[in-house]
Amino acid sequence: MSSIIQLLPDHVANQIAAGEVVQRPASVVKELLENAVDAKASDIKLIIKDAGKTLIQVVDNGVGMSVTDARLCFERHATSKIRNAEDLFSLHTKGFRGEALASIAAVAHVELKTKQEQDELGTHIIIEGSKVTTQDPAVLPKGTSFLVKNLFFNIPARRNFLKSETVELRHILDEFHRVVLAHPKINFSMYNNGNEIFNLPFGNYRQRIVNLFSFKTNEKLVPIEESTEIVKIHGFVGKPEFAKKTRGEQFFFVNDRFIKSGYLHHAVMSAYEGLLKEGAQPSYFIYLDVPSHTIDINIHPTKTEIKFDDEQALYAILRASVKHSLGQFNVAPVLDFDRDPNLDTPYSFQNKEASFPTIQVDATYNPFKEEEPKKVKSGFSGTSHYKREPSANWESLYVGLQQSAQEIVFENEVVTSSLFQEQDEPENNFGISYQIQKKYIVSPIKSGLIVIDQHRAHQRILYEQFLTHLTLSQAPSQQLLFPLELSYTTLELHLLKELQQPLEAIGFQFETIHDNGLILKGVPVSIQEREVVSVLDTLLHQLHEGIPNAGFSQNDSVAKSMAKSMAIKSGVQLSVEEQQAIVNKLFACKEPDVSPFNKPTFITIDVEELDKKFFR
Repeated sequence: MSSIIQLLPDHVANQIAAGEVVQRPASVVKELLENAVDAKASDIKLIIKDAGKTLIQVVDNGVGMSVTDARLCFERHATSKIRNAEDLFSLHTKGFRGEALASIAAVAHVELKTKQEQDELGTHIIIEGSKVTTQDPAVLPKGTSFLVKNLFFNIPARRNFLKSETVELRHILDEFHRVVLAHPKINFSMYNNGNEIFNLPFGNYRQRIVNLFSFKTNEKLVPIEESTEIVKIHGFVGKPEFAKKTRGEQFFFVNDRFIKSGYLHHAVMSAYEGLLKEGAQPSYFIYLDVPSHTIDINIHPTKTEIKFDDEQALYAILRASVKHSLGQFNVAPVLDFDRDPNLDTPYSFQNKEASFPTIQVDATYNPFKEEEPKKVKSGFSGTSHYKREPSANWESLYVGLQQSAQEIVFENEVVTSSLFQEQDEPENNFGISYQIQKKYIVSPIKSGLIVIDQHRAHQRILYEQFLTHLTLSQAPSQQLLFPLELSYTTLELHLLKELQQPLEAIGFQFETIHDNGLILKGVPVSIQEREVVSVLDTLLHQLHEGIPNAGFSQNDSVAKSMAKSMAIKSGVQLSVEEQQAIVNKLFACKEPDVSPFNKPTFITIDVEELDKKFFR
């Protein structure tokens, strides 16, 4: 029998390896940005087009590469970071495996321009699918420029699995945030389709966070700092009142490398215990500095997971540090220049103990006992006497009160029939409904009774209303007396711009959308002004994982999200009129049986089924 095992060709092996490293355009952005940081660049520029599907370019002013290094960097397992296995436990750089550039070159058109400062000429290399087409000397500035075009051009199946441009851009922004937050001493800029998204100058950690998200982020941050033999912790945590429903602004960095750790996240959340609403997520930007020999970062292909030697001690230190910082924030005095000095405690009373008042009770006091004349001393000679006259005929005060009370008519009172009045008349039963546990609406029908889930029913009603408004673009809007200014991050603003047209069709009216937020001048009539922030936050949270391209699918997603966030929740008391409105509007819908999320909105119970409960 002939052998069936054979070695794979290099180009096939490179494409298989690329599947581990290059999952989407954001993976390329991550590797190229980290290489630029390792090259000791002080200025890094990221340029993308069509969310990275067409073009990804990273330009830096780092040390550059020689002619030999420029060619070797595209070979598999070629790296300048490690020489032996022991180096894996003393890493201070980002990339070290030597697979990133080889994997990228296997699935894209790559163009490299690089030059070292001492060289007169640089190197220009063009690679297509792991094959070097040209390599020429060129006049170039100091540094390196990587240009990646037509990602997955030779793997159509992988390219077809890419999400919409909005989703892919969100992943690119996530990777960009993770790199720039770890290196505030480097200037970063980012351009998408020719538009500048970020221009982050040199600064400290707080300045980088504020420049990256919004200027209002500064007032939300509480500094955290702790130094021990095991770990040095510094960074910022968000104030509890600014917690959101999303987990976007949560970052851990270990030795300037972004990591994901559910264990450390639990430590932070436990420090917020009792300070957050249910489901709320605080923001945090925490930097951990640990000895490199106490961690193992080579346990995950993307190097976002790290194994610590002593996780329990790290958990306890982090939890205590966050709790201490939040405690300092809550009890720290505020410097108030408008303070009234007259309200200060005089120095002569500062060390004195407070005297507590004494209470004396007259156990013999009788309020119905006639008072005897009291002698009151006066400055004049003689005495004066006072005697309270008893109230005569006090019963007459209540004469006619019952008759007059019956004549009182309240203008706003709605008179309804008794709960069990006229139950023997079938034609009067169908206008009656009852609420059970502030969750279900029960109404009699000809065959028995119907039980409606008020939350799901209202979801179906709102969903079909929003779909109609999105289709016809004729939703009513209420103008705000004072425009409402809201602050959002760059990613959230990008999502809102994508949703601007459907939101305007629902009834939102945008006055302007600027770099740090937006201004609303009108909202749908079904939303109160105080609910706008919660509704938009819920919408962003539910659509954060991906928005379909423009069309019916996008309108459907927006309608579902808005209906879910605005529907009446379980536990809300409804009047009889509100119950009847839900019942009538539900059965006027096209599909009253299910909610927008395919959950049943009501069930029916026949009389025969009720009879079986009593005659078993």
